[in-house]
Amino acid sequence: MSQSVHPISVRRIGGADQATVLASLSDMRAGVAPIAVTEYQARIEKACALMRQHEVAAIYLNAGSSLLYFTGTRWYASERLVGAVLTADGVLKYIAPVFEIGTLGEYQQIKAEVIGWEEDESPYQLLLDTLNNLGVAADARVGLDESTAFFIVDALQQLAPAQRFINGALITAACRRQKSAAELAIMQRAMDMTLAVHQAVAQILRPGISTLEVEAFIDEAHRRVGASGSYFCIVLFGEATAYPHGVKDPQQLQDGDMVLIDTGCRLLDYVSDITRSYVFGVPTARQRAIWQLEKQAQAAAFAAAKPGTPCGAVDDAARAVLTAAGLGPDYRLPGLPHRTGHGIGLDIHEWPYLVRGNATPLAEGMCFSNEPMICIPGEFGVRLEDHFYMTAAGPRWFTEPALSIEDPFGWLQD
Repeated sequence: MSQSVHPISVRRIGGADQATVLASLSDMRAGVAPIAVTEYQARIEKACALMRQHEVAAIYLNAGSSLLYFTGTRWYASERLVGAVLTADGVLKYIAPVFEIGTLGEYQQIKAEVIGWEEDESPYQLLLDTLNNLGVAADARVGLDESTAFFIVDALQQLAPAQRFINGALITAACRRQKSAAELAIMQRAMDMTLAVHQAVAQILRPGISTLEVEAFIDEAHRRVGASGSYFCIVLFGEATAYPHGVKDPQQLQDGDMVLIDTGCRLLDYVSDITRSYVFGVPTARQRAIWQLEKQAQAAAFAAAKPGTPCGAVDDAARAVLTAAGLGPDYRLPGLPHRTGHGIGLDIHEWPYLVRGNATPLAEGMCFSNEPMICIPGEFGVRLEDHFYMTAAGPRWFTEPALSIEDPFGWLQD
């Protein structure tokens, strides 16, 4: 699997012309294939096998990433119920407003009947009627996609108190958390694209540039490499870098500031997510020491990620490095206030999570962020975030970690 990064011409932090750097970027999507219909069918078959194993008669897939994962149908959740019922014996039925049936059909990769409800009818009763018509007993266990809004769950429970509704993650997460070769290939390219954007934005920094201007540049850079723009973007300078998800007001860059940029894009529905931290100017001894400690914690987490190891042990490994250096302990500040990593795929945060106490064993195909951020309130923060995926032999990086605080992208090594 390729881990190449799109080359760009100017290789230094700061001082480059934005137009020149943007012009050096080009579309990186060539050769990446979307998920095939045969893979969607295989996913449905796996879900059905799991339902039979766990004695779940059917599962409801609400509009959103799980509906997309199993059927290839892109539809965003709203107050109008749109979804699909899948039974343990493999029967699939969509449910949607009557006036959306024509449009929904255009998005389906897995074709099946769409059962429609009019605006003055109850979609919840229709869903229950559909289960009944498919032979699902009134007291059988039915999984509900865990992203299903509470108002839907509440209506179903009130209409069918005898039905045993359970968390559908028993099925959905068990399928989605281990990625196929096709999924990994898409995610690899998406990560390559975002790393190219990181390299580009590092070049255009200058004293006085605002975080808002940098965010706009990142969005355009993502478009240049083939995305529809940034899926998300966090840009922080100076003391604001101590806040993992940012602050209310924009900042302007000053010499000596820590820079934290966390961004990603979507490619064929899958998400990238990379963070880089470095100093604009000459790092202080304090900045250099904390940055290096962050790199050590990230490396310790990666080294701990062995097949069969509990997810929580990866978090423990990163946190032990920081505790030994006098940070924390636990989730206290200064130190690491959040989990070491999250799963990623169609959703930017999905199962499993690299957090203390998570006994889920690491298995081939699982994908994770590795980002044991160090937050020092009143000073700065450092987050180095790269993702890895599990192979039978151990973890493999999607993107290689930053090299050093002076040379985060390895430009001086070229």
